[in-house]
Amino acid sequence: MRLHVLVFLCALLTAALVACGGDSSSGTDASVTESSSEQALSSSAQSPERSSSSVAPVSSSAEEKLSSSSAEVESSSSETPASSATPGSSENIVSSSSSETVPASSSSESVPASSDDGDDGKCTDCDSYTAADPELTEKGGKGSVTTYGSITAKETSLGGACNYGQTNIQYYAAIHVNVSPGDDKGPWDGGAACGGCVHVRARTPEGWKEVTVRITDRCPDANCGVDLGGAPAADIMGNRVGRYSGEWEFVSCEGVDGVWGDSTSIWVKEGASTFWSIIQVRNPKDMVKTITILGEGDESHELEMVVGTENFWTVPPEILQSDNRYRVVVKYRTGTDDVWKIKGSDLAVPEANLYLHEHRE
Repeated sequence: MRLHVLVFLCALLTAALVACGGDSSSGTDASVTESSSEQALSSSAQSPERSSSSVAPVSSSAEEKLSSSSAEVESSSSETPASSATPGSSENIVSSSSSETVPASSSSESVPASSDDGDDGKCTDCDSYTAADPELTEKGGKGSVTTYGSITAKETSLGGACNYGQTNIQYYAAIHVNVSPGDDKGPWDGGAACGGCVHVRARTPEGWKEVTVRITDRCPDANCGVDLGGAPAADIMGNRVGRYSGEWEFVSCEGVDGVWGDSTSIWVKEGASTFWSIIQVRNPKDMVKTITILGEGDESHELEMVVGTENFWTVPPEILQSDNRYRVVVKYRTGTDDVWKIKGSDLAVPEANLYLHEHRE
């Protein structure tokens, strides 16, 4: 009996000890779990990136690198924005770049539209240009533009050294013979320039003024470039005649008002006969380059310009003594040829004026 009581007491004591140990263990685990949860929650609140990775949480050193990288990215973005820059800074960048090249807003002001690089032709004391030798250019020349004749009466040309005689041409001029005095290198060329037209422009107080004239004469002085007749001189110079600075370009006479005196014709010089005759083209389209007389078959005669008698061409005697019909072909510096169909003996008649419209092929 006493043994049973002792066993029962031992069992009660063992049960009591077990119960006390379980409560202590449970309390410790709960405290640790609660503490861990609070730390985890605190860390999550401080670093949101860590809550996105439950497998590989970011270490403290990695957090420092990430934080540093993020700061650099934010700093870089604030210094060089791709699209959020202020309008002022963006405009300043474009303006600076443009000013180093060619600003669009100022290009029309700094680069002139004309081929004269902004030269408007305006001048002072325009009628007192210093005399100088004329210069040849690819299409004409430049230098002195002067005048002869009356600018008030505006007389028609008397034919000048081109031997045209009295004409109805109102817009006419003389061209220079020389480049340097006595060298005969000017465009006059022994009268070869006769009948051609030049477009002349000169500097004036109002700027460039221009006119087109027919060459009927050669310049009278060494420093002449183009010497204008009355009507064209008045157009450029007004009442202030003198020596102007200008330039000129050879052009066709076709369609130009004021340079035509009559219809185009072949004129035979006075004194002609069946033994001797020289001819010229009056009111041509341009300066005459060649005159060729063509007969039957392969008969061809290219005329030669007369030396010393400017703007005339020699006709061979065998043509003058023939009543055969010939084609007279005139080639110009520009434009199409003109062709007359006439008898050879027609060219032996003194002062005959053979109009193209009456003798077309």
